[in-house]
Amino acid sequence: MTAELTVLALAGLLQGCQFVLFSVLANLQVGPRVAMGPRDHAPALTGRAGRAQRALNNHFEGLILFSLAVLVVTAGAEASGFTAACAWIYLLARILYVPAYLLGWTPWRSVIWGVGFAATIAMILASLV
Repeated sequence: MTAELTVLALAGLLQGCQFVLFSVLANLQVGPRVAMGPRDHAPALTGRAGRAQRALNNHFEGLILFSLAVLVVTAGAEASGFTAACAWIYLLARILYVPAYLLGWTPWRSVIWGVGFAATIAMILASLV
């Protein structure tokens, strides 16, 4: 398996961990009755639960573009040391993004996001060169 595919698998596991974290924090905030209910009128989450939800949603968005990057690099047989390094940088940024969001690290949350985004775009560009 290429390094890029390994990182994609690890990013998927990270997303699973983020989902568990979000679920626990949300359940603690709204209680099991709301969490297990139909959520037709779910209350807005605040504090760390809300931040965990937004961080998870952001990971879903970022993972789509990163998956595309891994696909074009792998299927196009363009994997290299550079694309592998970009993939690992993306994963490290995503790992750091979670506490940065939960703890409100301003402006570092945005800087960390930008590093992961730039690494993803660099992978796509590298596959085209």
